[in-house]
Amino acid sequence: MLTDSERFAFSAWRIHAFASTGNAYDAVQTDETIAAGDTLLILDERVVGVAMTWPFAITAEPGKLHAVCEPCAGETLGHIETALDVPDGSIARACRLARTLGFAIDAGLVPLLPELLAAEVDG
Repeated sequence: MLTDSERFAFSAWRIHAFASTGNAYDAVQTDETIAAGDTLLILDERVVGVAMTWPFAITAEPGKLHAVCEPCAGETLGHIETALDVPDGSIARACRLARTLGFAIDAGLVPLLPELLAAEVDG
């Protein structure tokens, strides 16, 4: 028989959809059900972002969300997630969704994505 730990040993990917990036930003600030690392989806503006204190876009156009600073040499998605205090995999999941939808990803993150592509092929 499975224990509770084994039965619930999964991680949920929460995606919150909004009508505008302004709505998304405001919701992250006021809605306690939106956790750091959750994905933000704004279809009409072609924006995908990550929730945190200052929600940021991983797409080329950030709308009202913050833009990601250009990574330093040698930085990985993991380094950026640690610096922004979002859970591991948050940026990778958001990038995967943006790419699936055909949205342009922020140019600063593109060099870090071969690592993501290799993980998808292997896994």
